[in-house]
Amino acid sequence: MKTPAYNPYLPFWETVPDGEPHVFDGRIYIFGSHDRRGGTSYCEEDYVGWSAPVDDPGAWRYEGVIYRKEQDPFNGAPYDGKLPDFDDAFAGERLHCLYAPDVAKGPDGRYYLYYALDFVNVISVAVCDTPAGKYEFLDYVRKPDGTIPQIGRWFDPAILSEESGNYLYYGFCPQVRFPGMESLEIPGSMMVRLADDMHTMISEPKCVANGCDTAKGTAYEAHPFFEASSIRKFGDWYYFVYSSLQGHELCYGMAKTPEGPFEYKGVIVSNGDIGLEGTPYPVNYTGNNHGGLVQILDKYYIFWHRHSHGTEFSRQGCADEVQILEDGTIPQIAITSCGLNGGPLQAKGHYETYIACHLTEADWSKVGHVISTGPEGGALVIPEERPYVTEEPLEGAEAEDTGSAAKEPMDACAETPSHCPMGDAAAGDNKGLKPYIYNLRKGAAAGFKSFAFDGTEREITLEVRESCGNDSSVGNRSMEVRLDAPDGPVIATAAMDTTNMDNNGKVSAWKKINAKLSATDGVHALYFVVTDGVLDFASFEIR
Repeated sequence: MKTPAYNPYLPFWETVPDGEPHVFDGRIYIFGSHDRRGGTSYCEEDYVGWSAPVDDPGAWRYEGVIYRKEQDPFNGAPYDGKLPDFDDAFAGERLHCLYAPDVAKGPDGRYYLYYALDFVNVISVAVCDTPAGKYEFLDYVRKPDGTIPQIGRWFDPAILSEESGNYLYYGFCPQVRFPGMESLEIPGSMMVRLADDMHTMISEPKCVANGCDTAKGTAYEAHPFFEASSIRKFGDWYYFVYSSLQGHELCYGMAKTPEGPFEYKGVIVSNGDIGLEGTPYPVNYTGNNHGGLVQILDKYYIFWHRHSHGTEFSRQGCADEVQILEDGTIPQIAITSCGLNGGPLQAKGHYETYIACHLTEADWSKVGHVISTGPEGGALVIPEERPYVTEEPLEGAEAEDTGSAAKEPMDACAETPSHCPMGDAAAGDNKGLKPYIYNLRKGAAAGFKSFAFDGTEREITLEVRESCGNDSSVGNRSMEVRLDAPDGPVIATAAMDTTNMDNNGKVSAWKKINAKLSATDGVHALYFVVTDGVLDFASFEIR
């Protein structure tokens, strides 16, 4: 039986952004960086592997840790060769983090993992006999004489290995030079050819997509290359996907050869649907984006990532189907809750709200970028009006200590609710955690795309509670269920009497509130809009 698929496509507790999907021997493998749930910086964890059958893309299997930070010689691993020259500003302070990787099957049949260590201006290579086995460090990408050209930032690698050769793409192209980048020439995304040893350069770097320094007067000017190179070939076309300077969007270019240059063609996806059919404001809080295209059987998908916990440091992988037109171009797609499902979700059964693809507060114009820094570099502070996806321990579950979090359950009424990193809790697929949307205030909306109704649905149950974000214990709390838009037709209204809500300085208990559902037929999006009060929202069930 096919497993239902949702966005995010991995279990809600997993945080694997920058996802590069590849199909090997009938399975989809995802290679990405690894954030910490409730983390305070990017990519704090080791690489982990996940895979799913191509004919059941909702049935993801955890493959374990596939590569650890400690395995790179820059982090202290043994190495017989000479390390590339690099001025390490963080020497001795901490281990360098594993940033966004990519993998290709090389000409020898082995699998090669390419990655960058945060601020180390080098691309590292590891190798394994299987796609999701234990990778071992191989070497660094450099010229035969051991030097590394100072052209482009060696960052966010993408790798293509085919009969014509091996092609490595890389780059980071900000508007200003960060410390350590002053001497670099940064024209955009760069490409070099590699020998069949998969780490020795056999060409000089070549710009294949224009960045900030070179985009003026070109088709890239409004969407210059910033980071997140990704490469695929479908039919006669090579597709180069990248994150633009706007950050929230994945754009693409096309070329007939892997050496490009790639002609800019447009935006494939925005993690806030910005630019889609005249959307006036983001439909969700935006942040950086990274992903790639993949063909799964007869369908094509773009993998991208979203942001949870109100910050940019707990990112989750998502995917949505794209259409490749006759001329090879790809129109921008809408982000959804059903992702790899192959069609809408059935409008019967139980759904958890962390799969929301629309999340806005009452003043839609305030919906913007997630928090990436604190005041003057201090603690991250989430605006009090902002709703976001988070989690808490299930009743009776105990969290494991990962060395960076207290063992006691997270306090959802703390100054920064649910932000402390927490180890995986009690056994089970949910890791002892309960996901929910926190702090939906009056006028806020959570939206889900899409559901197939057959006209027999008559009741909906909402699992909600009085949020600790509420500043009043007086009055009723209510939520409307609307069709197709936050201001669409109302098909159900759920009212909660505060006599059933405990808001005496503590988090109230979760309550299940039933409401009659108007007869509906066809495929529709559902929007849950708070009309009174401040609510946390965990799940809903349609019957």
